[in-house]
Amino acid sequence: MQLIFLGTASCYPTAHRAVSCTGLRFEDGFVWLFDCGEGSQVQVQKSSIRPSRITKIFITHLHGDHLFGISGLICTLGNQVMDRKDFVLELYGPRGLRRYVREVLCLSRSPLPFPFRVHELIPMDDQLPRNWSSWGVTQEATGPPHPQELPGRDICAENGVWEVFEDDSVSVQAGRVKHRVPTFGYVITECTRPGKLNVEKLKELGVKPGPLYATIKGGKEITSPAGHIIFPTDVIGPPIHGRKITILGDTYNSDQMLDLVRNSDVLVHEATLEDSMKEKAIENGHSTPSMAAEYALKADVRKLILYHFSQRYKSEPTEEEKLLEKQASGTGDQTLDEEGSDDKDVSYVSILLSEASSALECSNCSVMVAEDLLEVDIPRVIST
Repeated sequence: MQLIFLGTASCYPTAHRAVSCTGLRFEDGFVWLFDCGEGSQVQVQKSSIRPSRITKIFITHLHGDHLFGISGLICTLGNQVMDRKDFVLELYGPRGLRRYVREVLCLSRSPLPFPFRVHELIPMDDQLPRNWSSWGVTQEATGPPHPQELPGRDICAENGVWEVFEDDSVSVQAGRVKHRVPTFGYVITECTRPGKLNVEKLKELGVKPGPLYATIKGGKEITSPAGHIIFPTDVIGPPIHGRKITILGDTYNSDQMLDLVRNSDVLVHEATLEDSMKEKAIENGHSTPSMAAEYALKADVRKLILYHFSQRYKSEPTEEEKLLEKQASGTGDQTLDEEGSDDKDVSYVSILLSEASSALECSNCSVMVAEDLLEVDIPRVIST
């Protein structure tokens, strides 16, 4: 299993970073995407992800830097999966996602060679900001569906948890986080699998390959040809625990899903601004590195990965890049991001890593910062 960071910037894409989009690739090669900011289909093609292997897209909230790439990516997939008649693209996100996808694809008259479904997470009333109704926007999908659109589910919370998806190998649950609009975090949990069957020991006990192997692998005792009872614990290794990955949307407080996040192998958490700008970060619904680190400690996670950086933070430059930046600094060009920083306020992501590392000192939680197209392996933890 791998996390693939396709976009790690906040607000808008730059020459160095794309906006939010994170891939999760499973061992069978299939990929789920979490958020889909503008230009995500370009980032997918730059990465090791095969577009035809993308099967699900999860949206944390309906801000443009997490959403505007979804129609382009869907149409790109339309050129990649034409020979897969059984393919259905599944999309999940807050109420309003179904209308957004339907309107964009219908107004652009975009035909697709595959069907899709949009499943909506219904926010709780107290997730809505005070000015929610002032925009006069209807969140519910209206009018006829897209020709390839299949009915999706409306998913309501049960005890503060949205049960998003589940099959025999993995489940996805969502919890609420605090931002400026209804926002969710997703927790992906693999099922624990039985340990490896000791075939050699079974043969020594006189049990030949056959149906009895499946019986004991399924957790039931069997009897050897000599009449000895063989228990699963005699010939099956320790269980293979499933991995747990949490990917949070934009947030300044995620305490309401703390129990859901607890003991994650990996926590992907935003760190939009450095600690000295904490007040401004919270004002805009965002976090700092120390806020992310403190949450990782409370949730007892093994690894924290920071992403969603303000435009003021760049990767550490090479000497050549330093020279080019120095030459460009005299042009007078200046742009502002959503936090009000401009091109003259440039810092590097190393400060974000340093602040999170300091907050995690003497703990068992490691921390790293994401970069566009970075791939992070998530190993299994084997019981002993």
